[in-house]
Amino acid sequence: MSDMRVNLCGVTLKNPVIAASGTFGYGMEYNEFYSISRLGGISCKGTAIEEWKGNPTPRIAETPAGMLNSVGLQNPGVDALLNIYLPWLKGQDIVVIANAAGHSLEEYCAVAERLGDSTVDMVELNISCPNVKHGGMALGIKCDIAYEAVKQVRAVCKKPLMVKLSPNAENIVTMALRCEEAGADSLSLVNTFQAMAIDIYKRKPVFNNVFAGLSGPAILPIALRMVYQVCGAVQIPVVGLGGISSWQDAAAFLMAGATAVQVGTANFVKPDICLDIINGLEQFLKDQGCRSVDEIIGAARV
Repeated sequence: MSDMRVNLCGVTLKNPVIAASGTFGYGMEYNEFYSISRLGGISCKGTAIEEWKGNPTPRIAETPAGMLNSVGLQNPGVDALLNIYLPWLKGQDIVVIANAAGHSLEEYCAVAERLGDSTVDMVELNISCPNVKHGGMALGIKCDIAYEAVKQVRAVCKKPLMVKLSPNAENIVTMALRCEEAGADSLSLVNTFQAMAIDIYKRKPVFNNVFAGLSGPAILPIALRMVYQVCGAVQIPVVGLGGISSWQDAAAFLMAGATAVQVGTANFVKPDICLDIINGLEQFLKDQGCRSVDEIIGAARV
């Protein structure tokens, strides 16, 4: 049996497959389909300093090769994570990554500080959320704004810090380098692409916010390209995501240089898809004669 373990920011994952934030809740519902202890890790639902109600409906629209979402990071707040969900998760023998959200930089810092004394293994800073103190511009669009955000969160965060990058950034490689410079321990990319849908019968956009986030297989080739580029530029680990729905997809991201992968939208199609990906990767490594998953990480880089 090949060794599937990977090291991410000093944290050992039993395999490189992580359930992506925003598609897996806190794992309880999926645990009814299979034991989530099989996962390398779980990135919990984006969590803010206080409860968020999220956006009004509709929140979801299907596309030919993916989906659009405008959920608005509905979440119960950091107290619920720490007091209700985290104790349960720590009993599942799984690496827990807390995804930090906020309306402002102060809120991001407050969440990161609260998580610092908890038993979460890592904090994922979601800098593709709207920041009202920057005129509604996402923290993850402008490199200088992102640098300052990561720098300030790093100063108060006691846990390994993974920064989740937006594909809508002005330059994904420059953004990655600036986040690394600001103190990120690792990077995860990519989040959803800004997109939209129009109801031709109502003659208006489907979503109240007009734009939404596109995810699913449609974005995979672009996400893979961005992961490849970033892996070639930074010295810190990269977690690849964007449209992964099979073990072959996961293997491609690993070969592009990612240390681990996150699986998101595919969970909605097949709740136990992560198991299929883990099992498929294990068999692939065996068939290839690999003693460790490390042997394929970066194998396709030229």
